[in-house]
Amino acid sequence: MGKKIVVAGVGMTPFVKPGQNEAYPVMGAKAINMALEDAGIDYDKIQQAYAGYVYGDSTCGQRVLYEVGMTGIPIVNVNNNCSTGSSALFLARQAVESGVVDCALAVGFEQMAPGALADVWTDRPSPLGKFNSLTDELTQDFTSPMAIKMFGGAAVEHQKKYGTKDETFAKIRAKASTHAVHNEKAIFRKEVSVEDVMGSPRMTSLLTRLQCCPPTCGAGAAIVCTEEFAKRHGIDTSVVITGQAMTTDFTSSFDKDDMMRVVGYDMTAAAAKEVYEQAGIGPEDIDVAELHDCFTANELITYEGLGFAAEGGAEKFIWDAENTYGGKIVTNPSGGLLSKGHPLGATGLAQCYELVNQLRGNAGKRQAEGARTALQHNLGLGGACVVTLYQAA
Repeated sequence: MGKKIVVAGVGMTPFVKPGQNEAYPVMGAKAINMALEDAGIDYDKIQQAYAGYVYGDSTCGQRVLYEVGMTGIPIVNVNNNCSTGSSALFLARQAVESGVVDCALAVGFEQMAPGALADVWTDRPSPLGKFNSLTDELTQDFTSPMAIKMFGGAAVEHQKKYGTKDETFAKIRAKASTHAVHNEKAIFRKEVSVEDVMGSPRMTSLLTRLQCCPPTCGAGAAIVCTEEFAKRHGIDTSVVITGQAMTTDFTSSFDKDDMMRVVGYDMTAAAAKEVYEQAGIGPEDIDVAELHDCFTANELITYEGLGFAAEGGAEKFIWDAENTYGGKIVTNPSGGLLSKGHPLGATGLAQCYELVNQLRGNAGKRQAEGARTALQHNLGLGGACVVTLYQAA
């Protein structure tokens, strides 16, 4: 990357169950106002805005932003499935780095319905049609909801290759709950054991209900700017983005008969490789990470995709407690999607919120001691993966 991109301000609402939420314009505006307050600037300093959401009509972004101000700036609506929030951040960062603007806003929000994800438009081809067909062929699971059978299939694939134990996946959820106890914005804050996880209702041949993230409502926002802009306006420059990459599917997503590839393993590995090259560091340099644990299966395979563990090495990484406090990389200190919740459009910006506060040393009881380098991984099927590297300046 070229110039330093400062994360000027971040904001996030508490994540809640559908039906307990405020309307999306209220949640989105609250997150934006938090980010503005954190940056110490007024809305009229924002020159472009990118608004992410998955379930909503066109121009929901304007509906949210107009609650904060109507200054005539470009507002771009973004929808990239579960990677929507970080896709909005990617565009905001790109606008600033290119020199088109000095300061840009990314906001993500979601007002979800209860239950598993499903297509809204059933009178036209599904964008996930090819993924669904291959998943049915490889898993022979014709009853589970779409996302659950995809990631459940990836878990079974890892077991076939490396002999991974069922309990290893359950340990990920137990770890997430331990972290979320100290996150006042998380939807689930009760600590659960491996036995609790294993004993919850089974959703696939391997995954149980506690290994699946819940439908959630909430919002997050981040403001990015140039270092020069930050200095002119007295903005904290202590956290900068030093690497960021977005990838989409490769032919290997479909031509290797491998469920790990179907759910984005190769996208993850390619994005991470590009980010490490941009920043001139490696996975061994990461102190803290927020990664896309929509299911325990995805957290496990993502350890290997990001290079935190060698291929086939995720199980040892987990049992050696290298993914938590006192280990190599404190992973999902927020509780992750499994415990914090997963409002699709907001997730990537909630990850940003957590990591920025970790690098500022503001995470309270969740603080990863001495954190200087943080990695964010946000994945959407269909597909897109965004990996972002933050460093303490």
